[in-house]
Amino acid sequence: MLNKTGIPTKSQTLSRFPQENILIKPKAVIECFEDIPCNPCETACPFGAITIGPNINIQPQLDFDKCTGCTLCVSSCPGLAIFVVQIKGDQALFKIPYEFLPKPQKGEIWDGVNRKGEVICDALIEGVRETNKMDHTAIVTARVPKEFLHDFITVRERK
Repeated sequence: MLNKTGIPTKSQTLSRFPQENILIKPKAVIECFEDIPCNPCETACPFGAITIGPNINIQPQLDFDKCTGCTLCVSSCPGLAIFVVQIKGDQALFKIPYEFLPKPQKGEIWDGVNRKGEVICDALIEGVRETNKMDHTAIVTARVPKEFLHDFITVRERK
C-alpha cells in the first residue's frame, strides 16, 4: 500500500506505536517506513533514544525507555515523520510538526485528519510552539479522543 499510495497500512502504523500503558508518559512515534539516507532525528535526541548507526540508510529505531517526549526530534525530521503522543484518560495528546499557514491558535478547534487526508474528529489546539532553532516547523499540541490514537496524524483548519 505504501509504495502505491504513500499511505501506510494499519499494521505498518501500529508497528510504530508502543503499548498503550507506555503512553501514560509522552513518547515519540517515528513513522519512517523506508530506508533513506537521513539521520537528523538521531543527532537531535539528547537522550540517545533514537539510533540509526553508521549506515544512515537504515530506518531509525526508538528506545521508548529512553524517550522523554521532549519533541527535539519532531522539528528536526525533514520528512515530518515524527510526532509525540501521550494518553490522558479518554484523550490522546499529540505534538505534531506543522508548517502551513495559517497556524492554529491555542483554544481553537480544528479538524483532526487521518493519513488519507480525511477528517475524523475534532482536535482541540492546546498550544503552538515555534523557535528559531525549529527551522520554521511549529510544534502544534492537539487533543483528540483516544479512539483516534492510531488514526489521527495532523490538523486542518475548519472551512
